[in-house]
Amino acid sequence: MLIGILSDTHDNLPQIRKAVDFFNKSQVDLILHAGDIVAPFTIKEFKRLKSRMVIVFGNNDGEKNMWRQLVKDIGEIYDNFYGATLEGKRVLLMHEPWQLEALIASQKFDIIIHGHTHNGETHNSGRTLVINPGECCGWVTGKSTVGLLELPSKKFEITDLGENKC
Repeated sequence: MLIGILSDTHDNLPQIRKAVDFFNKSQVDLILHAGDIVAPFTIKEFKRLKSRMVIVFGNNDGEKNMWRQLVKDIGEIYDNFYGATLEGKRVLLMHEPWQLEALIASQKFDIIIHGHTHNGETHNSGRTLVINPGECCGWVTGKSTVGLLELPSKKFEITDLGENKC
């Protein structure tokens, strides 16, 4: 199973467009968005995805009731976190890395995905792979990144989508 991972899109339509094109070309089976999509008008680009998307709200997401209605066509949206077993791996998706150290220490999850910091990083701690795909928007760091996660191998790679020209 190939999973596309992104976070912190923050209304940057050109970079969202690049991410959607990248995920479609990569033929991902599922997309996980770790929050801060922000405004509902971005749904126009996300509707071009060829696979289902699961989103968790971030601290900058507004119009939550509207988002709940719009996402029904392309996937699911959750308030704070999403947990699932995918290809035999326990996965937790959240935006802000609250209680991250405690979650890692629990060793209950094979993969924990978060956003919020805008800095891409990956590390293993025991059986847990911790992933932050960085910011898709490129507003803070100047780098627009997304990731691909392969299951069940837990192989993860961050991809730079190129310059943010907005």
